[in-house]
Parts: sequence; C-alpha cells; structure tokens
Amino acid sequence: MTVTFGLAVENFTPMSSEPTLDRLVAYATRAEELGLSSLWAWDHLFLGSKRAFPFFESLTTLSVLATHTRTMTLGTGVLVLPIRDPVLLAKTTGTIQAISGGRLSLGMAAGWYEREFEATGVPFRGRGKVFERNLEILHRLWEEDMVTGSYDNLNLRSVRMLPRPMPRPQVLIGGYVDRVLRRVASKSDGWLTYFYTADSFRRSWEKIRGFAEEAGRDPSELRNVAQLPFCVASSYEEADKKVRQFLGEYFDVAEWSESTPESAIRAGADYLVIGRPITGAADPADAAGAIAAEMEKALAPHLSQAQKP
Repeated sequence: MTVTFGLAVENFTPMSSEPTLDRLVAYATRAEELGLSSLWAWDHLFLGSKRAFPFFESLTTLSVLATHTRTMTLGTGVLVLPIRDPVLLAKTTGTIQAISGGRLSLGMAAGWYEREFEATGVPFRGRGKVFERNLEILHRLWEEDMVTGSYDNLNLRSVRMLPRPMPRPQVLIGGYVDRVLRRVASKSDGWLTYFYTADSFRRSWEKIRGFAEEAGRDPSELRNVAQLPFCVASSYEEADKKVRQFLGEYFDVAEWSESTPESAIRAGADYLVIGRPITGAADPADAAGAIAAEMEKALAPHLSQAQKP
C-alpha cells in the first residue's frame, strides 16, 4: 500500500485572526516545492457553535491556488453539497478542473451545521435526498453532452455545459453512518474522513469495501483520504499541550460522529491530509518545511523497513 501526504490550507482561522491570500499562496507554493502531493480547503459558510470562524470560500480559494501550483491535487475536505446550487456548482468545479489541468478532487458530504441550511433555505432533515439529487445533476452536467430532466424545482431542458471537464473532478464522500458508507461504495471514487480513530477507520473502511462488492464494484477502485492534525514539538508533553490548545480554538465535531479530538490513524489509510500546522512557526513556508522535515524523520525508518525484501 502506498500512502501519500497532503496539507490542509488555512482558508479558515480562529476568531482571533483571519485568513490572508499571501499566507495561503506562500504555504501552497512551499508545500509543492517540498514534494507534498495535495492541498485541501475546508468548506463552510458559517461555523462555530461557541464562536464564529472566519472562512474564505473553499472553491474560490482553490481557484487561486490552482494558478500558483502545477502538480498538486486541489481538494475540498469537505464541501457541503446540499446547500450548493448544483448547476452553478457543476460550472464552477468544471472551470477549476480546466484551469488546474485536471487536479480537482471534490470531497463532499451532506453537512451537519443546521444554521447553514436555515440560512440557505435548504431543509436540514431532507439533506440526504438533496445530496443525492445534486450529485446526480453534477455527474450528468459533467459527463453528458445534452441533459434533460426535472429535479424538484430545477428544470434542465436540453442543456449543454461546455466545455465539459475532461476528466471530471474526482468525487470523495465523507460521512459516518451505514447509509452514507453505502453511498460512498456505490456513488463515489472514495471516502474522506476527519479525525477518525484507527479502530473506527478500519471498521468503516471494511464496511465500504463490503458494500462496494454488494453493489458490483471492485473495492480496489476506491481510495480513502484521512484528515489528521500534525504537531511539531520538542517533546510529547509540549506537543500534547499545543494540540489541545489548537483543538480548543479550531474544531467543532458533529455529535453523532466517531471523530474525536483524541483520534489518531495508525493503519489503513491510503492518503493522509495533515491539518493546519501546529509548529509555532510564524511564516507559512517555515511551517510547511517543518512538517515535511519531521514527517521524513519519523517515517524514513518504517519506509526503509517496508522496502526490504
């Protein structure tokens, strides 16, 4: 199994600061220089049960980073699909796919933050059905030459979305419960997780592979992406203190999720996305470099051992 590494970009911050374009670009370009394989923007309109988080919109952020990078996958982790207009989203993501040279990986989920649904006029309780409707419309507009169909109040009458993205953006679905894992297995290119424990990750991934077989798909065609925090410090105690402070400032987790602030993945992931760096470095390029150096130091013995005959 080959594991590759990416980084989450700081398109959101705690209330004490705000995201800036200069920092985002410096971080992204340095990460590409260091050989990391992907950049991921998180997606919300409003977030914060206790305090608001400043956010740059995810797809706008990725469109900017597409013009400053050449090889890195550009992903959303995850986009809240039900609150998006699917026709506009198909055009926007198709455009990003074109200007990036086919590097968009669209992580998406049904969402959990009810205030966003209220503000956008989308029924929170029906979000699963809206998710599947929007996903079908995306695929049809990306892949079909001529699209006709009625979906609730949306009427597509012999419409053509040109240029069509070639290839279409990759689709990864995030979620926890079995009905969502079945959706991953049958309607996506893979699964995207957030702060999963090793046991929960392994159990859910085995379910997804089983559901794929039931749906007549080859499970080996699916990939997974695990989003995890990464802290650089001189000792475990210092790192633990930094991480707990970081989690207290940054994260809200859905009550029903198996993701926890204590989570750590130690086995089973194909692709690891390292969250915002907890390094103490003020310069974003220094932060990216510190992460890369510590990852290389920590993983080199294990990779060397794995390569022995």
